[in-house]
Amino acid sequence: MADLKADTAVGVPGRAAAPTLQQFANAATASDGVHLASLAPIDQLEVRTRNSVYKITLLGGGEGRVLVLGGAFFPVWTEARLAGSTLGGSFLKVGWVGCGFCMEFQHEGQRIVTTRAREIRKVEPAPARVC
Repeated sequence: MADLKADTAVGVPGRAAAPTLQQFANAATASDGVHLASLAPIDQLEVRTRNSVYKITLLGGGEGRVLVLGGAFFPVWTEARLAGSTLGGSFLKVGWVGCGFCMEFQHEGQRIVTTRAREIRKVEPAPARVC
């Protein structure tokens, strides 16, 4: 999988109005992203946002269970649910992380929304070393 980058922010300019459903759907279609269902358990993603770098390890089960490290809310590896991606309104593309979109996590009853993803990279495991 190649690195995915957001050249520009996606969505409605300004923060005054949330996007309509059609605008959200168009932005999601035009954006590079990763469906969590296409990844295997223990696959890792590194997502760079404006403010942080998040390291995400999938736990599998199809429910968005992940271990996440990064940002103010996840200073240590923490189990959470990666619900999907949003543009900050009430629309959510479930089970997907997209460039130009904010990730939405659920942890201990809280909804945690990141700043917009600028780059998504699948972390490839280092090859084993033979002694």
